[in-house]
Amino acid sequence: MRLRHPMDTSLSAIVEKYRPDLQPFETVYRRLHSSPELSGQEEQTAATAASHLESLGFEVHTCIGGHGVAGVLKNGAGPTVLLRADMDALPVLEKTGLPYASTKRMPDWDGVEKPVMHACGHDVHVTCMMAVATLLSAAKAHWRGMVICLFQPSEEHLNGAQAMVDGGLYDKVPKPDVVLAQHVMRLKAGTVTIRPGPVLTASDSFAVRIFGRGGHGSAPHACIDPIVIGCSVVSRLQTVVSREVPPGELAVVTCGSIHAGDAENVIPDYLDLKLNVRTYNPDVRKQVLASIERIIEAECRASGAVEKPDIKHTFSSPSTINDETTVSMLKNTFVSYFQDNMAEKGLDTASEDFSILATAVGAPYVMWFFGGVDAQTWENAKAEGKIEELPSNHSPFFAPVIEPTLRTGVDAMALGALTFLT
Repeated sequence: MRLRHPMDTSLSAIVEKYRPDLQPFETVYRRLHSSPELSGQEEQTAATAASHLESLGFEVHTCIGGHGVAGVLKNGAGPTVLLRADMDALPVLEKTGLPYASTKRMPDWDGVEKPVMHACGHDVHVTCMMAVATLLSAAKAHWRGMVICLFQPSEEHLNGAQAMVDGGLYDKVPKPDVVLAQHVMRLKAGTVTIRPGPVLTASDSFAVRIFGRGGHGSAPHACIDPIVIGCSVVSRLQTVVSREVPPGELAVVTCGSIHAGDAENVIPDYLDLKLNVRTYNPDVRKQVLASIERIIEAECRASGAVEKPDIKHTFSSPSTINDETTVSMLKNTFVSYFQDNMAEKGLDTASEDFSILATAVGAPYVMWFFGGVDAQTWENAKAEGKIEELPSNHSPFFAPVIEPTLRTGVDAMALGALTFLT
């Protein structure tokens, strides 16, 4: 892939010239933020994105793997670059106090009505992608190749990317030469950070049912108490990281839900656990997952459980490992453009399914991050050593400042695409 086309003198000049007026997109952002949709239910968000792409002359494909949208803009011979934005919101009650805060409620996948909020910034991603599509369409005289603007559903469930691949994504659009994505984070607004290698962990979730023998709380000797077994399991699982994972390797094992029984004087028949695991190294991941199953089964046997535990692997997403060569090319572009607004960021234990869009076709990929925290708020928190107390992704108080957040996201994604198309 080429870094520059002979007709181009400066990628920054292209971005500055063709960046659209962002005020209409700020309006789009507010509307998206106040009308979020849960994973797998992004119908209106997808319709907004698809309509915008159609108005620009993109070849648009909808309903891919659910509500997934992919728009293709062809512009002569050259590389194919796929740009990804995720669309779904979270079952979170918004507490930002913004005039455009969400008050929406809708049934989740389990049929239970819940409050809904864009607590992870996917509304920022959608808005930025729409503006980037406008910019690249207007700047066609300065690049050659093909752009795919992809709007992905169900990222929060870590299954939307695979659903789009399984739904025939690459039967509808060309296979990309490079796949790019970005994410707004708890960083100073206006800043961008990019790094090679591991950037996000693999995520594995489990639903576990431990079977006991229920009875009266006054006669525990006649029962097999699944609550006692569950407590032993949770305690023992904490030793996986501290005693089985090599020092220096990252792993997180979390029990996020435990439930059994409904009355204080009844020993229940079963207990349900929900577990989550985060890892970077594939070998460590394999080791940790095997240890979890071994410990759960052994604790049940040791306690005389009436049957083997039911251990279901409910969600799984690979780690995100940025391609070093692609990062090097992008970093040259970003450092030149953003200059003092390039930030440093350590490894993150959050997870994404974005990489599946690339690995499904053997393409290199990169995800970078940009900030959404008001600059003065950030500097004040930094001076007081309280950056970790600022609202982060998934917080009910997470509220990216609209500008310069949108402009930074638009410029970064446009520059990313143009790095390979010019």
